[in-house]
Amino acid sequence: MSDQQAPSHLNSSHLNPRHLTLAELYQAHHGWLVTMLRRKLSCSHQADDLAQDTFTRILSSRSEVAEIKEPRAFLTTIAKRLLANYYQRLSLEQAYMQALAVLPEPETISPEQRLLILQTLHEIDAILDGLSENARRAFLLSQLEGLPYDQIAQQLHISTRTVKRYMAQAFEQCLLAML
Repeated sequence: MSDQQAPSHLNSSHLNPRHLTLAELYQAHHGWLVTMLRRKLSCSHQADDLAQDTFTRILSSRSEVAEIKEPRAFLTTIAKRLLANYYQRLSLEQAYMQALAVLPEPETISPEQRLLILQTLHEIDAILDGLSENARRAFLLSQLEGLPYDQIAQQLHISTRTVKRYMAQAFEQCLLAML
């Protein structure tokens, strides 16, 4: 039997499955992804945003969509990372808002200043993302609270030498982010 006479259920696309394009991946799985994120977030707007961010991340990473064997698992992995970043940003913003709430009235900050500070905090958080928790805490204690290295060492129950190493790592991250 020649290829032209093969039954339709044995055509070449069945034997050699065609790979998805990004548009096809989006069309086939966007609705499912939004539904999954809505269940986790209980907010349809944020779920829509994170779903879009998931596909944007794929597009910007130049991942070979055609090579994705398990699209939903792949999308879930990316979405969970974005969701973790979202919760981390939300926690950071809440801590900042709580700190603002205890300031006396004359020291309150304008909405524009508040937005600028939040954007800066997000940038700092992204820069320090690759550091260990203790390295990040050491850097923040030093730079935001002005604690000397020996007090940081006491607070984190580590040596002053370790604090210095953590600070060097943090400053290196900052320098790399500036390049």
